[in-house]
Amino acid sequence: MPEPQPILVIGHKNPDNDAICSAIGYAYLKNELAKREAKDGEEPQIYQAVRLGPLPPETAGVLERWGVEAPVVINNVFARISDVMTSDVICTTPDAKIIEAGRILRKHNIQAVVVTDEEGTYQGIVSTRMIANRYISATDVLDEGASHMAVAADLIASLEQTVDSIMEAQILTVDKDDRLSEARIDILAQPWREAVVLDEARRPIGIVTRSDLAFHPHRKVILVDHNEVRQAVNGIKEAEVVEIIDHHRIGDVSTVNPIKFLNMPVGSTSTIVALEFRKHGIEIPKPIAGVLLSAVMTDTVVLKSPTTTAIDEEIAGYLANIIGADPFKYGLKVFSFRGDDDDMPIDKLVGADSKEFQISDGTVLIAQHETTNLESVMMREQEMRTYMRSLVETGGYVFVLLMVTDIIAGGSQFLCEGNRKIINRAFDIECTGEGGTWMPGVLSRKKQVAARILEA
Repeated sequence: MPEPQPILVIGHKNPDNDAICSAIGYAYLKNELAKREAKDGEEPQIYQAVRLGPLPPETAGVLERWGVEAPVVINNVFARISDVMTSDVICTTPDAKIIEAGRILRKHNIQAVVVTDEEGTYQGIVSTRMIANRYISATDVLDEGASHMAVAADLIASLEQTVDSIMEAQILTVDKDDRLSEARIDILAQPWREAVVLDEARRPIGIVTRSDLAFHPHRKVILVDHNEVRQAVNGIKEAEVVEIIDHHRIGDVSTVNPIKFLNMPVGSTSTIVALEFRKHGIEIPKPIAGVLLSAVMTDTVVLKSPTTTAIDEEIAGYLANIIGADPFKYGLKVFSFRGDDDDMPIDKLVGADSKEFQISDGTVLIAQHETTNLESVMMREQEMRTYMRSLVETGGYVFVLLMVTDIIAGGSQFLCEGNRKIINRAFDIECTGEGGTWMPGVLSRKKQVAARILEA
């Protein structure tokens, strides 16, 4: 039987600090709850935080600071070979006797045994059908007038032959991460009913039979910091969403069964995660508290964003108390992990924190770069605009809007490439391009920018 798969806790594509940190925090919480709820002798369900892109520099700095392992990167949640394969592979060697292979098959009640050399490298398989064919071929001597005693002698002799005399080496081999829908076609097309799963060193780690293909698994996922298909992991429609923890507008992710959908109008998903720790009476370790606080401070722009609520402020103080730090100073330290704006690669400066939105005219991209030195960023205006124009062209966007947010001054400089009329209409401004437009008090992409554009 396939091994139980972990439930994946996933933030959105092009992840920001909150998407990754809330996944880390919530996966930790769910694992602690699973341990608490597991019955005696029962293995608890495993929850694994994953991410859909590179670590933002502030996230990398925070994780290094607290010694927290970064979530692994995944590309999709399509069903894979590993979801259906039997991983406890039974092996024998080419020089083993056929009778020994037969005993292995009967003992483990399996249809095939994998053959490996002394180093464990895959060589082929021997199945019950192959052994049966060898026995049947022994009866051919009856047609040549041989006695039944001669046939019996030949059958007995065949048992002493080595496995490599009947081994089949042309069996299909697959990778555990191969997409199941694609591998199914190849497995059904071959004459043998098995496929062997190999690792990079060509050692067998699993076996898949045609009967396994009748089972179509759906990978279980928990979505954090988003609930829209456009922002979700590839293959989300084939997965089973079991929970959603978010602080954005309700999107278009649908489920077959009722699920826990916790959506709160607060400044950060990590705020909600911290509330869940307290609700269930689970102590927050200092490293997890440091990770969650970093996300609260970046998503609320050190508690200055209009999305900031009294709950965010209270949770920030609660988490800061755990790690023994001033929340505002800690937030500025997190922002400092982003490095010098002068040296930051242009694709990261413009696109590290960007999200697509669908409007009636098409798709738009709204990017945000938060800084404590607006003047330094604006010295690279022409470079940023050139890159933004390339995004418009390659992405087919109606426009690309970059918010350069000064977290000290409490506002954002708007830079736009593409159809600026929509921006001008939504905000009643003249965003002429050169120099951009200063928008005092505008700190939140979600509440102050995207919402107005979607309504324009």
